[in-house]
Amino acid sequence: MTRTFIAPLIAAVALSGCDTGSNTVVLNPDGTEVNEAQEQAVNNVQLPPSIVDSDKFRCKDNSVVSIDWLSDGTSNSARVTPEGGTAITLTQTEAGGPFTAEGVSLTGEAKAESVTYNGQSCSS
Repeated sequence: MTRTFIAPLIAAVALSGCDTGSNTVVLNPDGTEVNEAQEQAVNNVQLPPSIVDSDKFRCKDNSVVSIDWLSDGTSNSARVTPEGGTAITLTQTEAGGPFTAEGVSLTGEAKAESVTYNGQSCSS
């Protein structure tokens, strides 16, 4: 009976010497310790908005635009890529209103059958 009592007691005494505090040291790739400013910068990283829906539309002039409907949880935006062009991010100033950027406008919403891009009707 004494043997079964002594083994757990020895294990408990051995483990009590372990430090279970949260004194974790984080290192940079070069081996130096991460300072508080670096840690704060990492914690404040803002992720890009998520893609809610994505679709291609053919406009009346036979051009094609790809639209990614984006949302970051507080505002809506759309990323429009004209055929052979570069992506343009448009933002919506009021709910249900048009998406705009310099010289570009888009009216419509995700899952819609048609949108209006720069005054032209476009359908999916």
